[in-house]
Amino acid sequence: MSYENIRREDRDGVAFVTIHRPDKLNALNDQTIGELQHCFDALGTDDSVRGVIVTGSGEKAFIAGADIGELASQSPLGARPLAMKGQKLMNTIEQLPKPVIAAVNGYALGGGCELAIACHLRFASVNAMIGLPEVTLGIIPGYGGTQRLPRLVGKGRALELILTAKPIGADEAERIGLVNRVFTQDVLLEETEKALRKIMAHGPVAVGFALDAVNHGSDMSLADGLNYEATFFGLLTATDDVKEGMTAFLEKRKAAFKGS
Repeated sequence: MSYENIRREDRDGVAFVTIHRPDKLNALNDQTIGELQHCFDALGTDDSVRGVIVTGSGEKAFIAGADIGELASQSPLGARPLAMKGQKLMNTIEQLPKPVIAAVNGYALGGGCELAIACHLRFASVNAMIGLPEVTLGIIPGYGGTQRLPRLVGKGRALELILTAKPIGADEAERIGLVNRVFTQDVLLEETEKALRKIMAHGPVAVGFALDAVNHGSDMSLADGLNYEATFFGLLTATDDVKEGMTAFLEKRKAAFKGS
């Protein structure tokens, strides 16, 4: 499928997905959400891809929010399905069995913030501004922001960001745990790719199980989460990757994982 509003480029196991609506600061409209959904559905089953980097076109914006012109025309009957369509995309990204890192290269507001926090890790440029300004429009975050943000930074900080609608800079976002690392704009993608490739050097089955255990275990009781973890731990001992990893450790060499 060819896309109008996003770009996908694969390089040595890494898929670079770029939201490309420079005239709209990469704002998410219905078409862009649909294209991203198709893209991430394909990435989930593409064995040639081991990790994904998501970023925005240009140096101003990651995703500057939803397309307000499109939102303004929504009726109650249309707005709820639109929110659910966005939520489905964020769920797909979060549940991808391979690491997804957001390279936040500028404004990440509203839906842009929600997409970033659906990714497994977030690296930001020094000029990034991140926030959820929806209440200034008389609405609330609709693509998972009210649910994921408290789980990421805590209820108090999440409510402050949501209720004040005030975006924060990259350094503050790193301080509260909203982003993992901050880099200058010129090295953001390079450093993001470097970090992703370090993850990709580990056992891919183990990485996928770790993502699953954290994502689903955080919604369980501790006892259920521990049982979930133990099940994955046991399953992994049957893989060839475990045998390779442990043999390589004992032989003091780099493991050659095959994902089986």
